Amino acid sequence: MARVGVFICHCGVNIAGKVDVARVAETIGKMPEVAFATEYKFMCSSPGQKLVSDAIKEHGLNRIVVAACSPKMHLPTFQKTITRAGLNPYLIAMANIREQCSWVTEDKEEATEKAIDLVRRQVRRVSHADPLEDVQVPVEKTALVLGGGVAGIQAALDIADGGRKVILVEKSPSLGGKMAQLDETFPTLDCSQCILTPKMVEAAQHPNIEIRASTSLKKLDGFVGNFEVTLEKKATYVDEKKCIACGLCTTKCPVKDAPDDFNAGLGTRRAISTPFPQAVPAIPVIDPRYCLRLRTAWDTIPIPRRNWVMSHARSAGPAPRPASPAPSTSRTSRAKRR
Repeated sequence: MARVGVFICHCGVNIAGKVDVARVAETIGKMPEVAFATEYKFMCSSPGQKLVSDAIKEHGLNRIVVAACSPKMHLPTFQKTITRAGLNPYLIAMANIREQCSWVTEDKEEATEKAIDLVRRQVRRVSHADPLEDVQVPVEKTALVLGGGVAGIQAALDIADGGRKVILVEKSPSLGGKMAQLDETFPTLDCSQCILTPKMVEAAQHPNIEIRASTSLKKLDGFVGNFEVTLEKKATYVDEKKCIACGLCTTKCPVKDAPDDFNAGLGTRRAISTPFPQAVPAIPVIDPRYCLRLRTAWDTIPIPRRNWVMSHARSAGPAPRPASPAPSTSRTSRAKRR
């Protein structure tokens, strides 16, 4: 059976200035679940915490409600208090009658009725609470940073320098983000690439950072310390393991009038290229919008017969041996045979 103890804080005049604290304690004390109800000026103080501990032992309380300020501020404080008194730290609830009541309600009567209602809800809630135990689970010490702009790069570098592995995901073919498209930066008017490029190179060379370009987040499941992430990799039509970023494919590309998205479409580029000269990674990608046109353009390029035979032989397997030459029918040959 639940024996709930309710402790209502004045918080100086922050709560008592708008809420009739004594009336709240008297009304809540009449609930059947409540075995003890009282009020005190500062429940978070040492005397206030001692009041809670003594009441638990004296009245045999097995559930606690503290009506005070935000639980984000003092819930750990009271959890430690009831733990020292022998109660499970999860058998406590806090009613926020400061931020959610006295600070936002002008009329004292309305504030008091609202405080009674807030405390009553927490009494009913904690009456059905079960003791919980803390568990320890292994944590994957890997961070996922979404976005390879200057903020994402700096975040990845800070985490990686702390000894943690980082997966840096960028949906574009290169890191840099919007800053890479700027000429000068405020307020020093420094060249944006002078600031950004060293960070991009450092991120690419950092042993704790793995860059996933042309990749976006598709699904995120799990909870803190145990997330499961599904990433979607866009087709770049280039083997990143074999590419050495020599740039020869860009110079030989027959499609030369593809819009330059990096320069907001104000210029043109090849269908296969890197976004900008300082791109990281520097591996060129083929714009999927021009794949069909690029294939058609390659098909119209005349290829010498000899090269075609050699490439065909390599793709089809070893070429058959040429037939042996037919025997000569000249007189000289017949004389030699004789």
